[in-house]
Amino acid sequence: MALPPGSFGFPLIGDTLNFLRDSQFAKKRHQQYGPIFKTSILGQPTVFVSGQEANLFVLSNENQYFVVSWPPSTKALLGPLSLALQTGSEHQNRRKLLYQAFQPRALAGYIGAMEDITQRYLEKWAKMETLTWYPELRNYTFDVAAKLLVGIDAGADTALGHYFETWCSGLFSIPLDLPWTTFGKAKKCRKLLLSELEKIIRDRQQDMREGNDALSLLICAIDDDGNCLSLEELKDQVLLLLFAGHETLTSAIASFCLLLAQNPDVTAKVRAEQQQFPATEPLTLEQLKQMTYLEQVLREVLRLVPPVGGGFRQVIKACSFGGYEIPQGWSVLYEINQTHQDSAVYPDPDRFDPDRFDRERSANAKPFSYVPFGGGLRECLGKEFARLEMKLFAAKIVRECKWELVPGQDLNLIRVPTPHPRDGLRVNFRRKITSL
Repeated sequence: MALPPGSFGFPLIGDTLNFLRDSQFAKKRHQQYGPIFKTSILGQPTVFVSGQEANLFVLSNENQYFVVSWPPSTKALLGPLSLALQTGSEHQNRRKLLYQAFQPRALAGYIGAMEDITQRYLEKWAKMETLTWYPELRNYTFDVAAKLLVGIDAGADTALGHYFETWCSGLFSIPLDLPWTTFGKAKKCRKLLLSELEKIIRDRQQDMREGNDALSLLICAIDDDGNCLSLEELKDQVLLLLFAGHETLTSAIASFCLLLAQNPDVTAKVRAEQQQFPATEPLTLEQLKQMTYLEQVLREVLRLVPPVGGGFRQVIKACSFGGYEIPQGWSVLYEINQTHQDSAVYPDPDRFDPDRFDRERSANAKPFSYVPFGGGLRECLGKEFARLEMKLFAAKIVRECKWELVPGQDLNLIRVPTPHPRDGLRVNFRRKITSL
């Protein structure tokens, strides 16, 4: 059977630079080669596949043909004990343990702190009036993650927050370990981050009071064999949770803010729905569940601008897809971006249309045609945490504030490590004078 069409690019580096720099990398090659193509990126021959059938094939054959894989820079910076790198029964065991921090009862306990932090930032932004919003949103999501995951107040202003930004910037970089490279700086910050996390964990282990955060739950968590997480594993797992609860969420929330500013008709409908709920009462899980139009809007945001563009898998057993052989030892990248742009599933795919996700149309959706959180055995563990934070933020900001885009800025998206507007999303921001 023939290998997929495509080109491996230059010796050693392959097509890595184009992949990292060009947001249209995959789209251009699909136009040239069709729905499946080969290339070489990040030191590996890699097959790109897109579409519902490709996702179904890759995500339902975990541990049979494929295991999770990450670029070398990501592996080194996440750490060997991270859930993201674990496979097979070890992954399933650890996933069950970590899920204790994201089950419904835990999520309900997070709402109060999440709402308080959101309120503080809305008031801050209203005083600023004109701001570059994306860096502010990064601080906001890190404050929420730091508070709810490890119990730290104002996390973005701490040493942990500063190290974290440098560490994040190296996750998808060329793994050249020199002091002045992006990767070298990130690797140094990983050591500093682990040192900070170790202090936090040791203090928590000595403090017998039960905290209302994920770390407290994880310290007490016991697996089916009666074992708990070691200090070293706790550090790697907490670092992963901070990344998952910050980087991708910032992108999703920024996309929501941008798309609502560009679509006033949708904003008006979201505001109209919010009139059903008493603005003076604290938000509850039950109220958030009843916001069905807002739910459609958020689903469409994640379709149009998924925070994660795709997922890497290592081929552990040669297989075939789409009439082509995929050799053992190669990588496969299943593409979330391109799947969500499939006009056969999403007519006029570039248009922002929350009505795509009304109850009637959603009932006919094929499995794996909508995968903003991945799917199968490795679907995002913090999916419900992310959905909760997005929805709570969206409800509060639409109720209480108005914002407009500053003219003349570049709103094209930088895609790596997660999508965000090139000029940082500059807005004029104010509190609403009249109540809903």
